Formats: sequence, C-alpha cells, structure tokens
Amino acid sequence: MRWTLEEVARALGVALPAGLNPMARVAGVSIDSRTVRPGELFLAVRGPRHDGHDFVDAVLAAGAPAAIVAVDRRNSYTEKIRPRLIAVDDTLRALQQLGASVLRQWRTRARDRLVGAVAGSVGKTTTKEILAALLAARFSVLKSTGNLNNEYGLPLTLFGLEESHGAVVVELGMSRRGELARLTQIAAPDVGVITRIAVEHLEFFQSVDEIALAERELIENLPRERAGPGGDAGKNAVSVLNADDERVVRFADVVPGKVIWFGSGATADFRAENIEDRGITGTAFDLVSPEGRARLDLPLIGRHNVMNAIAALAAASVWGIGIAEAKKVFPSLQPTDKRGEVVRFADGFTVINDTYNSSPTALDALSDLLAGSGGHRRRILAAGEMLELGPSSPQLHRESGHHAATRGIDWIVGVRGDAAEIVTGAIAAGLPKERTRFFESSRDAAEFFVNFLQPGDLLLLKGSRGVKMEAILEALRARYAVKGSPSPNPAEPAGTGRR
Repeated sequence: MRWTLEEVARALGVALPAGLNPMARVAGVSIDSRTVRPGELFLAVRGPRHDGHDFVDAVLAAGAPAAIVAVDRRNSYTEKIRPRLIAVDDTLRALQQLGASVLRQWRTRARDRLVGAVAGSVGKTTTKEILAALLAARFSVLKSTGNLNNEYGLPLTLFGLEESHGAVVVELGMSRRGELARLTQIAAPDVGVITRIAVEHLEFFQSVDEIALAERELIENLPRERAGPGGDAGKNAVSVLNADDERVVRFADVVPGKVIWFGSGATADFRAENIEDRGITGTAFDLVSPEGRARLDLPLIGRHNVMNAIAALAAASVWGIGIAEAKKVFPSLQPTDKRGEVVRFADGFTVINDTYNSSPTALDALSDLLAGSGGHRRRILAAGEMLELGPSSPQLHRESGHHAATRGIDWIVGVRGDAAEIVTGAIAAGLPKERTRFFESSRDAAEFFVNFLQPGDLLLLKGSRGVKMEAILEALRARYAVKGSPSPNPAEPAGTGRR
C-alpha cells in the first residue's frame, strides 16, 4: 500500500486537516503502536484490552506522519497534535474501509484478478493453505496468515497487497452472527468456500443450525455480476460447497451464481474416492473431477485433510488450475503451525501436534486417525478442554471421550476443566481407569509425559488454544532430542528420563 494522505482521506470520506500535506505518501497502516515504522499511518483502534488512542502522541513522535482517531477523542489531544489527526466516526470501520479500498484498487488494474475466501466450522486454515499453494503454481498469491481472519485481521492482510500479486486467498472466521457478513462485504470474494458445519462457539449459539446460518452469511453476501476469469463480464461469484454436509447443501437456496460441489459422494463435481489412510505418513486418494480421474498423494495426515484438499481443488478450478498443478504441489505440502505436525523423537516415540484449537468434530476426527495408525506400541490421546461450548460442554466432552475409547485408543489423558468428562466418557465406554489420567493444567500433564512415553508410543496432543497443550511438546523437546536434531542437553544424552 503506497497511498497519499489525500487518497486515504478520500477512501474514508472525510476532509484532510489543513496541517497535513495531501501529497505525502504513507508506507502502510498499523494498529499496533509498538510496531509502527516511520512513514506508516497509525489507526487508533479500541481493542478488548488497550485503546490505541492512548498511544497516539508517542506514535506521532516516533515518525508516523498522521493518525486516524475517533471524532469523540480528537479534542483530548493538544493543539500541537490535532493538525496531524484524521478524525472519523468509527476507527474500526475506517480500518475496514481502507482495506476494502486497497482491494478495489488492486482489482481495477486487471479484470482477471480474483479473490477466494474460505469459511466453515473446521478445516478453514488447511483449505486456505492448500488453495493458496495451488494458485502459487501460476500466480503470486497474498494469503491470510496466523489468526488474521477477523474484523481486524482481514483489512490488515489486505494492506499487504502489491502490484505483483495475481490472486488473494483469505480465511474468514466468526463467533457471532453478522461477523461473516461484514467480512464478506470487505473482501467481496469471487470464490466462496464453505468447508463444513460442526459444533463450535455454542457459548454464543443455541444450536448447530444457528451456526449454519452464521456460516451461510458468506454465501449470502457474495457479490453479484462480478467479472470472471479472463474478464467475462456479468458473472456472479462462485460458491464451493460441501455436498456431504446436509446443512451446507441447503445453502444452495441462497447462492447468487454457480455452485461447485465437493465431497465423497456421486453428486459432487470434485470428489475423493478410494481414500487410503497411511497414518502419520499421510493419505492418498483418487480425485474425480470434470477434468478426469487422477491418483494423488497427500502428505497431510487424516481423512479430514483429504476433504480439505478436495475443497481447495474445487475452488482452484475457477482459476483454471487442476490435476497437473496438484501433482506438482501436493508432495511439498506441510502442515501449518500446530495443525497435524508430526514430531519424531530420537528415543523412538512420536507426537502429533494438533494444539492450535479443538472442537468435538475435530477431536473425533483426530481420534480416528490415532486409532487407525498401526505399528505403534501404545496410542495415547492427550485431550485438552474444548472451550466455548456453552451449557452442552460436559456432555460433548463425555461423548468425545466415549468415541475415542471405542476406537481402541490405549491411553486417554484429559487436561483442564471439562476435559475431566473426556476421561469419564472413556471409562464409561470400557477403557480401564488405570489407563486414564486427568490433570488440571498442561504443565502438570507435561511433567507426567516426560517420564511416561516409551519407544514405539504415538501421542496425539489436541486442545483449545487457551489450554496451551503445546506445553507438553515443549517439555518433551527440552528433555529428549527430536530425530535428526542435536541432543537438547549436551551434558545429558537423550533417553535418560525416568520411564
């Protein structure tokens, strides 16, 4: 983003203060006073813990050419500061307006520049990553990173647009009604993907059907009569929907344009057949699409990731990308941070790190993966509490524990809060109590595991972000060497921990 201050004011629909040079260029926009670089415009956003308005003086002194502030705060600054302030009614809205404006400018320079957006209860990040990797076979791609999938993160992602980018892929998250509608209006995607509807955020929703209505906002707000590939005028945005999910199937009633279906059944335009689950080494499947049939190897673990890959392939077809690109791209795919990472230790045990977040649907899918992974001495589930499940939380935890135990998992460990119900459910399903544990914190669980794991064990770590289940992996890394890495403590050979 290389705008003049005059262009910024025009995008916001406000007058530029006389004290600012309208032709001065800004190097970008920041909402974090700690990281603002000289030349960047500071936008004072009121966050849950801090109010950016409290740091405007310091940011301007550090080299920001101007700051965007709320009208009701402008007079709280000194007369020396006020001439460098652009006042707006709502600074969060201003952030979103600027992001949308950057995107519009990028689009106007070439009619075949398309934006893809991915939403859904599970699988969003992995689907987004696979889609971005497929598009990168032909374009320079801007994609959302980390947790920048909300009303703050989406515009900040769009500020990274460069003239060289040929495609944009963003992840859109939500926890309440109305959020996806706002995000979709900002991104105005040409391709909207819904991965799956599942139990999530029941603290804010009464049912899974209500969650479906919130996720449907992506489809309801897709733009109409947007240019298609090659600049074909008058085409609506394309919806990429899960044919295996009955709630998502009903979204077709509100689709503004074409639907591309993905899944495992005969009604899907892009479907996976003959899925081969190879445990911690990945999967393989037959892709059946309008282009034909092809056998594809996927290094990402679990059958659920096959569906994420199929969703990405369906979306990528809008850009004309298909089997040839998949065969080149798939072998080099890597799991994203804390999402299905496989860590092999020199002592002979293996850890699956899927600690980024958790939900009953995701936990059950990973339990299936763990249970189906052969060739291991013990298959151990360490499941942290699943947050934001509302009044149904204890029951949902028990059901996941029951599911895991009936799949034949050897040990089940619950960590924090309602994860005690995972252990309860597992015992009720027949898992011997002596093969279960419950710990109040991930730190306590880590102390247990550093002395518990043995050669041949496979440990799955899963839990909501707030539980910090990755602490268990960190403790293991501190005690034992990862395969192919040096010993964590040169004075103490790996493998000296008490078993």
